[in-house]
Amino acid sequence: MTAIIIDGKRIAEEKKQQVYDEVLRLQARGVTPGLAVILVGEDPASQIYVRNKERACARCGIYSEKYALPADTGEDELLELIARLNADRRISGILCQLPLPKHIDAGKVICAIAPEKDVDAFHPVNVGRIMTGDVLFAPCTPAGVMTLLDEYGIEIAGKSCVVVGRSNIVGKPMAMLLLHRHGTVTICHSRTPDLAAVTRGADILVAAVGKAKMITADMIKPGAAVIDVGMNRDSCGKLCGDVDFDAAAERAGYITPVPGGVGVMTITTLMQNTLLAAKLQNGLA
Repeated sequence: MTAIIIDGKRIAEEKKQQVYDEVLRLQARGVTPGLAVILVGEDPASQIYVRNKERACARCGIYSEKYALPADTGEDELLELIARLNADRRISGILCQLPLPKHIDAGKVICAIAPEKDVDAFHPVNVGRIMTGDVLFAPCTPAGVMTLLDEYGIEIAGKSCVVVGRSNIVGKPMAMLLLHRHGTVTICHSRTPDLAAVTRGADILVAAVGKAKMITADMIKPGAAVIDVGMNRDSCGKLCGDVDFDAAAERAGYITPVPGGVGVMTITTLMQNTLLAAKLQNGLA
C-alpha cells in the first residue's frame, strides 16, 4: 500500500484565491480587511512565520501592518499597542506572534486582544466557543487540518480519531473540532502508557508533539489518514514532521507531507479568519 499524499499546497492556493475574490467584492463595498502582526524579539522561526503571513496577505488582497518590537519591549508598551489596534477600524485582525519573551505574560497579552479581532482564536472567549461548538474563529492549524480531511473526502463521523499532543494551540482544539464532527476522540501525550497501542487503533491520526519522526510506521493502522502537524529538523538538518514519512507512507491510506501539508493551511485559515472578522465588524457576514 502506498498512501495518497494530501496536497496542502494546492488546497491552500485554491482557498487563498477564494479569499482574494471575496476581498475584491468587499473592497467594492468600501471595506478592506486588515491584519496587524506583532513580533517581539528576533526568534528566527517567528520571523519566517511573520514573513509568510505578510506574503499571504499580499496574495489575498488583505491590508497588513507589521510591528517588529525589540526583545526588551515592556509588557505595558505591548498592551498599549494592542489597545490602539483594537480601536483602529483599518485593522480587522490582530496577531501577536508566540512565543513572547519571558518577561511578558502571554496570557495577559492574549486576553488584551479584542475577541472580535482575535483571528488566532486564542482569547478565552473564542476558546470557549470552540469548546461549545459555537465557533466564531476557527483555530488556524486545527481548522486547516479539517479542511484537508474534507477536501479529500475523509469521513470523520463515527471514526476513531487520535490526537497526539495536548497543546492549547493545536492538540486540545483539534480534538474539539473532530468531536463536533462526531469523531470518537482520544488525546494522547507524553504520559500516555503504550502510545503505539492507542495510535494503532486510529482511523485518523493527528501528530502534534514537536518531536522529529516520533510516529513510526508500526504505530499506524493500515489505511489510516495520518496528519502531521510537526515542523522539526532531523539529524541532518532537513525539515521534517512528527511522522517518519517514508515508512508511514507505505502503511497509511492518506498522509500529509512536511513541508507542503498542514503548515500552508494554517496561514490560509488565518486569511479566512481575517476576512470573516472584517465582514463581522462591518455588518456584512
